[in-house]
Amino acid sequence: MIGHNVEAPFCETFRDQMSIVEMPLSEAPLCVSCCPVRGDLLVGCTNKLVLFSLKYQIINEEFSVLDFELSLIIHLCNITPVEISFCVGYVAVMSDLEVLILKLESNPKNGESVNHHPHKTNRQMKPAEGISNEALQLESDDFVICQKPMELLGKKSEQSGISVTLESTGLDDEKVKYFHVQHLLYRRFAPDISSCVLSDDIKLHSLQLLPIYQTGSLTSERKNLSQEKELLSLFCFFSLPHVGYLYMIVKSVELMSVYQYPERSQQAVLTPQFLHVITSNYLQCFTVRCSAAAAREEDPDMDSTIKACPPVSMDVCALRIQLFIGLKAMCHFKNHIILLTKADPEAVPERRESPKRLLSRKATSDKLKTPPVAEAGWNLYIVNTISPVQLYREMVDYSNTYKTAKTQSCIHLLSEAHLLVRAALMDASQLEPAEKAELLEAFKESCGHLGDCYSRLDTQYSHLALPYYKMSGLSMAEVLARVDWVAEDGSQKYERGLIFYISHSLYENLDEELSEELAARVVQMFQVAEPKQLPHVLCSPSMKNINPLTAISYLRKLDTSGFSSVLVTLTKAAMALKMGDLDMYQHEMKSYSEMKLVCGFILEPRLLIQQKKGRSVPTELAVHLKETQPGLLVASVLGLQKNNKIGIEEADSFFKVLCGKDDDMIPQLLVDFWEAQLVACLPDVLLQKLFFKLMSQYIWRLSKRQPPDTIPLRTSEDLINACSHYGLIYPWVNILISSDSLADKNYAEDLFKLQSLICGPSFDIASIVPFLEPLSEDSVAGLSVQVLCQTRLKEYEQCIDTLLERCPEAIIPYANHELKEENRTLWWKKLLPELCQRIKCGGEKYQLYLSSLKETLSVVAVELELRDFLNVLPEDGTAAFFLPYLLYCSRKKSLT
Repeated sequence: MIGHNVEAPFCETFRDQMSIVEMPLSEAPLCVSCCPVRGDLLVGCTNKLVLFSLKYQIINEEFSVLDFELSLIIHLCNITPVEISFCVGYVAVMSDLEVLILKLESNPKNGESVNHHPHKTNRQMKPAEGISNEALQLESDDFVICQKPMELLGKKSEQSGISVTLESTGLDDEKVKYFHVQHLLYRRFAPDISSCVLSDDIKLHSLQLLPIYQTGSLTSERKNLSQEKELLSLFCFFSLPHVGYLYMIVKSVELMSVYQYPERSQQAVLTPQFLHVITSNYLQCFTVRCSAAAAREEDPDMDSTIKACPPVSMDVCALRIQLFIGLKAMCHFKNHIILLTKADPEAVPERRESPKRLLSRKATSDKLKTPPVAEAGWNLYIVNTISPVQLYREMVDYSNTYKTAKTQSCIHLLSEAHLLVRAALMDASQLEPAEKAELLEAFKESCGHLGDCYSRLDTQYSHLALPYYKMSGLSMAEVLARVDWVAEDGSQKYERGLIFYISHSLYENLDEELSEELAARVVQMFQVAEPKQLPHVLCSPSMKNINPLTAISYLRKLDTSGFSSVLVTLTKAAMALKMGDLDMYQHEMKSYSEMKLVCGFILEPRLLIQQKKGRSVPTELAVHLKETQPGLLVASVLGLQKNNKIGIEEADSFFKVLCGKDDDMIPQLLVDFWEAQLVACLPDVLLQKLFFKLMSQYIWRLSKRQPPDTIPLRTSEDLINACSHYGLIYPWVNILISSDSLADKNYAEDLFKLQSLICGPSFDIASIVPFLEPLSEDSVAGLSVQVLCQTRLKEYEQCIDTLLERCPEAIIPYANHELKEENRTLWWKKLLPELCQRIKCGGEKYQLYLSSLKETLSVVAVELELRDFLNVLPEDGTAAFFLPYLLYCSRKKSLT
């Protein structure tokens, strides 16, 4: 016996021995279950479940053995297990007519520590909740007391009356410990008492927990298949002799499928792809919905315009039935079914009597028959199940019989085939690369078949044609090639599923251009089915090869049928431009005002901008508008941005591509667009970022004396009048720039716009200072911008020094405008001393300084009292020069 203690001598001879691990139990075991993920064992006894955790005991670097550690005892009250199933912390317990599903939780709640003592998680059931004492006293040979059927899901299952207590017995270094129990499902069935004699027909059997693991995308390669699998979903199956029940118990607990058997079943085995059931003479195979449920757990966006999966609620169906005489037992391994048969069936041992709380009878059943020591007629069969791809092919071939009938049977059958392949792909770790590739091809093919069904059959789920066609990998041209354009009676009818797919595909700007023939068929289709969508269809990049004459002929039919709009007009203008008919183009464009035309472009942005290989590409119409009506083009793109039809960066890229400029060159049309954004005050535009773009461009052009490549759409005066972000330019600035003729009009306009931005209320001045270096301080532009920025930053003393040095004629207008209120003291503390000092030095600017001093003294004489005025006057000045100002200051008080 190899138990907990492994001694060294066993290491050398271990390969030649049988390894036996002994696990003692205090009670006789009734049933056992092994976790398919971790290998832990759960043993069911009369009133408890004992969990043995699988461990790898390392002897040395080259030698290790498996061992089991007793880690948990689950005490149960009011239920005796007949079958149990255990999987990664989920426990299913079944008696003759009851099923209880629990989840063992390993994380302590509210910071609880490890508790090795019994902890009750549910109170004992009161007599009123079960069978009353009075009812128990009525039991006799003539009465059978039964409880009514019951199904409790989630927290309600705690009201089942079954008490569950956990007792942790494992070591402290155990990897997985369970501290709490969560009730998930309780279901109780009523025995069939229609006949006088009770039989085994009333008992449950074949309890099973089925895990499905995370697989990733069906179309992606899983490279790290050796890594530990992540549980995606868990299903529980149990069965009565004539009915089987399949529940999903992860995240939500719900009944997925109910299986009706044609005759009494003996055993059932659930797999991710099929449900196999044996009766006394038949092996039956049913479809399951596990893969559909797991697919939705794995991908929350499953039911969208990109992906789809047949619904979980779809009816199950029987696939095959095979004759076997005397079937007794069955198990499953990969693609094999192992069957045990008895050619001459005899009575087999009956299961023990049901517990009293479910069915109470004083009369005992017949004694268990003891089988003889050796019996003849036993046989063992291993049946290879058909490969998923082969079965899929057969189902697709069979579905062709329903193809022309246009019924739901075709969709149902193809959905079954799709789920069959999907389920096989969910266990990709057991597949060879060639087999997986074949399954992936079948998966895409099945999506194409389902797309065909939903595109041709008029059902409420016709929209599913779009995601199934996308998953199939078929191009739009390939899908159109599968369409029956003419019906059997010669009429033309296009079902909404096909229309839905084509319209969405055309809206998604796929990098696929239809041939002229296919494009004409698409136009004809929409002319018949949805004429209002025709202008949008013609604007798709996929319809580039459409004959303009054909398009215009269909658009004119819309006009004659009373459907005329600016969108139709713009589409006809685009087609006329494509043909080179400028007269027709101008006629159409003059039909509406510019504002109406902007609205038309907002309805269909692809008239101006189309997506090709992830890039925004201007259309031929946009190129023509750039040359002829740039204002309309800028207003239209601004309207698109206002209505969230185009992003900020996408719009900038559009104008650069339209004007043929690289990333470093900024065309004037883009500057016009930025200015229009400021005027429009778009809420989603970051103002400071937009200010920075405009300021950088103004400074660059001023520093390089670079004129704009096109005439600007707005002057500085237009912007000041239309936009609050452009402020009135301070009056003293005009004196600064009057010294320079500014003969270049474009240069002057850029300077005025930059000055206006700085004078505006919204601009963060501190952010512009580092970028002023390209502007030379020797230039008028550099001087004016520097002084403006220093003024906005309240650096008045530096501004006074600069102006006295560079432009003394502007100092008094500057002081009158800026040196007010709390800055008034600078008149006599800064300006007056500076002027006096410069007058002493003389020079060619003497007269300018002198006149500025007189203006300054006039202001100071008004502002100060006589004593204060005397204090600020220079000591070495001429008395006669200052006397008039002193007299005015002394008489000022008496005058007031």
